[in-house]
Amino acid sequence: MVMVDSISATTSSIINGFHHHPHHQKFPKSKNSVSFTRLTGTRSNRSSRAGPLTVNSLAMELTKEAHPSEEEEEGRRLAPPGGSGSSSSSRRRLWPPPNRADDPSLHNPLRRQERMGCGWLAAIFEWEGVLIEADPQLERQAWLVLAQEEGRSPPPAFLLRRIDGMKSEQAVSEVLCWSRDPSQVRRLASRKEEIHRSLRGGGFYRLRSGSGEFLATLLSHDIPVALASTRPRRTLREAMEAVGVGAAFAAVVAAEDVHRGKPDPEMFAYVAQLLGFVPERCIVFGSSNSAVEAAHDARMKCVAVASGQPVYELGAADLVVRRLDELSVVDLKNLADIASPEFEPEVEMEEEEDPSPSSAVAVDDPVW
Repeated sequence: MVMVDSISATTSSIINGFHHHPHHQKFPKSKNSVSFTRLTGTRSNRSSRAGPLTVNSLAMELTKEAHPSEEEEEGRRLAPPGGSGSSSSSRRRLWPPPNRADDPSLHNPLRRQERMGCGWLAAIFEWEGVLIEADPQLERQAWLVLAQEEGRSPPPAFLLRRIDGMKSEQAVSEVLCWSRDPSQVRRLASRKEEIHRSLRGGGFYRLRSGSGEFLATLLSHDIPVALASTRPRRTLREAMEAVGVGAAFAAVVAAEDVHRGKPDPEMFAYVAQLLGFVPERCIVFGSSNSAVEAAHDARMKCVAVASGQPVYELGAADLVVRRLDELSVVDLKNLADIASPEFEPEVEMEEEEDPSPSSAVAVDDPVW
C-alpha cells in the first residue's frame, strides 16, 4: 500500500512539473487544428462505415463537381432559374438521340414538323443498271480495247469485276496501276470513255421497265430526285435527253464533280449536300455491292436493283427488288423511319476467362 501511494505521488509530481516548466507554452488552437481524440474518432468511424469503394465513389463525385462535363454544363444552362430539380433531370438525355432531321432555325412549325416526319426524304439514283439498261460486257470490252491500244496485258476478270462502278481515273491509277502521272491518267480515262461510247453505238439508251413510272410517282409526291454516276457529264446529258428524263432530277453529280467513285461515299454525300438533306433521310438506288457499301458508309439506306446479278448476292442492301415499280412510297417511308445503326447503344461484352487454362505438361511415356 505504501509503494502504490509513493508511485502515485511521483507520477503527479512529474505531471505538475511538466505543466509548470518554463519552456512549456500553450499555443492557441487555430481554426484548422483538430484534436487528436476528434481526429482518431473520425477516422475510426469512417473506417468502420465506409470501405474503399465508398472512398472511390466520393472521389469521383468530387471530381465531377470540380470538372463538370459538357452535358452537365448545357443542362445547367438550359435549366429554369430557381428550379429545385435533381441533378439527373438537368442533364441532357443521351438516349433516345435527337432527331437529326430537325432544324430549330425554321420559324414555321409546320415545316419543322414535316421535316421530322418519315415523309421527308430524298431519292438518289444510279444511272446504268437502275434507270437504264446496262451491258456489263461493253465496260469490260472497253478496258480490253484500251489495254490493246496502249500495248499492255489485258486485265484479268477479277480486276474487271473490281473496277466495275469506279471512276476511270481511279481504276487506272489504283487498281490497274497503269500510270501515276495525272495527265496520263486523265488521258487514259478519257480514251476509255470514248471507246465505251463508240461500242454502245452513239446515243442508244433505253429505260428499264418500270423506271419511268417510278420516277413519275416520286415527283407526284414531291420527293426530290437526284442522279449520281461515274460517267462524264457530257455522256449523262446526252443519255438523259435521249430517254427524256432530264427535267426530273433536282441535282446531277457526274465524274468531274468528285475525286473518288464507288465504293467511296463521297459521291452520295455530295448529292445529299446539294439537295439539303441529312444523309439519314436519303435513299440510294444502286445495282451493285459497291453502291450498297458506299451508301451505308454515307449513313444512307440503299435499295438494290438486281439487274445484272442474282438477288442473293445483294443481301447487304436494306431492300432488294428486280424492278423499281415493285416499290411504293410507303416502302420508302418505312425505310426512312428506321433508326440508323450508329445511334444504337454499344453493348460491351466482357471476356470470360478460362477457369481451367491449358498448360503443357511433359509426360514420360514408358513405351519409349
